[in-house]
Amino acid sequence: MSGIFYLPILVTMIFSFNSSKSLTRFTGFSLRWYGELINNMEISKAVYVSVTVAILATVISTVLGTITAIGLSKSRKVLKEMVLTINNFPILNPEIVTAIGLMLLFSSLGMTKGYLTMLLAHIAFCTPYVITSVYPKVRSLDPNLANAAMDLGATPYQALTKVIVPMIKEGIFAGALLAFTMSFDDFVISYFVSGNGVKIYPLLYII
Repeated sequence: MSGIFYLPILVTMIFSFNSSKSLTRFTGFSLRWYGELINNMEISKAVYVSVTVAILATVISTVLGTITAIGLSKSRKVLKEMVLTINNFPILNPEIVTAIGLMLLFSSLGMTKGYLTMLLAHIAFCTPYVITSVYPKVRSLDPNLANAAMDLGATPYQALTKVIVPMIKEGIFAGALLAFTMSFDDFVISYFVSGNGVKIYPLLYII
């Protein structure tokens, strides 16, 4: 029965090849609308900005979130609980609250709204999701694992990249996927922190 939820998506896919504008009557197979999409520079630019912001935000937030999660596992209990509580704010808060907060922050810093502010905002709200995904994996590791690797001759960097990271890669991958999805599909926060010259595809017909 759950397959019925995918029916609207299937219908949309089928009618994307419709030769006419009708959404109720299929008049013939055509790639006309895909050609219109590719030739529309405004849409192409918006998709390009969406993809680049999502990729950059994913990479940066994944690195930051992974390092933070590993650091938290070695931190004192008070500091750990405080950071995790702060980390939950962007996740639990309504997006509109985060959006207005970031907008006021950028305005107070005198930053012109545009590509950079959007990227920074996406990194800010994606990083907590990465930490939430990676931290449980780090906690499940033996706390003496890194020390054992260094006792066997590994440098701290090698212990991190060749021992710790491979063992938590599932959490890192899940966090990265979640960060990319959240960034690529974001509307509310992007609306408040983007300038008139920068458009991503969810804002294409709004700004």
